[in-house]
Amino acid sequence: MLRVLKVSGDSLSPKYQEGDYVVIATCPFLLHRLKAGDTIIFQHKHYGTLIKRIMRFAEDGQIYVTGAHENSLDSRRIGPVRREAIRGKVIWHVPRPKPGLLDTNNTES
Repeated sequence: MLRVLKVSGDSLSPKYQEGDYVVIATCPFLLHRLKAGDTIIFQHKHYGTLIKRIMRFAEDGQIYVTGAHENSLDSRRIGPVRREAIRGKVIWHVPRPKPGLLDTNNTES
């Protein structure tokens, strides 16, 4: 199954920016094939839905994730992520339109 989500925040900027969209795969088959470097969406009990990049796997099956910035809310601050908390793997990134790109009020000829 696929889901489309809108990116909020700048934890993984400049690659993923506020207002971008991501398509995530939620099928269990793909979630069992995760690897370091994959971008995932997961649910955290205090912070809600987060998007992070997989840094590494612990021997007990938990996943260490990272943001793109020193102050990102990632495993350095919230600890490892349980596999059960993962909602999907990002399989497609749709950047937000650049300002003026879709301006329908442009009257130049």
